[in-house]
Amino acid sequence: MQITLTFQQELNSSLQIGDTIWYISNININQTGGYDVGNEEKITKLGTVVEINNNPYQIIVSNSFTSATPQFITSNLTDAFIMFSKDNGANLTSLKGYYANARFENNSKEKAELFAVSSEIVESSK
Repeated sequence: MQITLTFQQELNSSLQIGDTIWYISNININQTGGYDVGNEEKITKLGTVVEINNNPYQIIVSNSFTSATPQFITSNLTDAFIMFSKDNGANLTSLKGYYANARFENNSKEKAELFAVSSEIVESSK
């Protein structure tokens, strides 16, 4: 079964297909130390992201509910926190790819001043 979650604001740019979506209602949120803290026992796993749309802002989640969509999903999502987590086996990384060393020399006998050095980096893993 799939659930479509629609949001009024832009989605987090870190959200990817394969991430796990979690839900908690505002009813289960308490103020502790000046922060909103959810009761861990009330957090519900909705499922895995299978599609992300940016117009409108939607996440399509595949889950394993065997019955009709749970009532908390059909209620107003403005009264809920929707969170996501990543599979740490798929998102572990370290520095990869090409690198560059730069060495600047002035072989002039006159005074010279380096005004700026620039670089362009392109992320290629997305």
